[in-house]
Amino acid sequence: MPDPQHRPGKIGIWTFAFDAHPAGRVRDAAAELEELGYRAIWFGEALGREAMTQAALLLGATHRAVVATGIANVHLRTPLTMAAAERSLAEQYRGRLLLGLGGHRVPGSPNSFGGYRVPMSEKPVSDMRDYLDTMDTAPLAGATPATAPRRVLAALGPRMLDLAAERTSGAHSYFVPVAHTAMARERMGTGAYLAVEQAVVLDSDPERVRQLQRAHVGAYLRAQHQRNNLLRLGFDETELADGGSGRLNDALVAGGDIKAISARVRAHLDAGADHVCLQVLTPSPGELPLREWRELAALVGEH
Repeated sequence: MPDPQHRPGKIGIWTFAFDAHPAGRVRDAAAELEELGYRAIWFGEALGREAMTQAALLLGATHRAVVATGIANVHLRTPLTMAAAERSLAEQYRGRLLLGLGGHRVPGSPNSFGGYRVPMSEKPVSDMRDYLDTMDTAPLAGATPATAPRRVLAALGPRMLDLAAERTSGAHSYFVPVAHTAMARERMGTGAYLAVEQAVVLDSDPERVRQLQRAHVGAYLRAQHQRNNLLRLGFDETELADGGSGRLNDALVAGGDIKAISARVRAHLDAGADHVCLQVLTPSPGELPLREWRELAALVGEH
């Protein structure tokens, strides 16, 4: 990360919850996250706000925090459009945009968003390389950012990790156990940035934890690229059935008190992650988990 004034730190927040709330409430939540000490705010893109619009909303509501797309879907906008938005936000908010790029598939629906057909790639690595080439050569006019924009790629498999290290600052890995973090670090080497999403359930009741784990893990196990990644890491098909085995659920979703969450963060950092962004799971996924965000803020000073 080249800009020392706006580095994401070791711990950030990752969420889809902004989408369900009006802009004013999102601004208030983002400002509070920054005041709590989080130095990075990550969000996903699916059927809610368009990613670059969401990034502008969050950047405008904060002063120091890095705002990161996790990820902006390359199948929903052309490389020229993506490059223009990246340049515009990077120029306005010097050093605070971290553009995560990827081409995810919606679990259970190979190439559609709620019935809207999205063209998907059969050659994701080579197509991503071409997409980056076009972004880099886009004939853009207007002000040039004083600080070069930063990019990471959504990367799970070895070849996409290689491309992330070669062409961008590094990788954003989502829905991964600590074993993947270790593999990704070894694959990319020490110079590449590695930001890992970690789902958490901040609850001391094992039954409630397991219920939320299974709901979250079961949804993503409908996506073949996620299954393939877990199989590469040594899980077997029986562990990927019926919402996932207990071992798989525990590996992907950290549950328990704040000490348990801290231990998982430390495990990722020890395995080679530069940054861990925490996605809080609750029984009400559309609500902003303010209580949990406030409690987890204690970890920022620990790591």
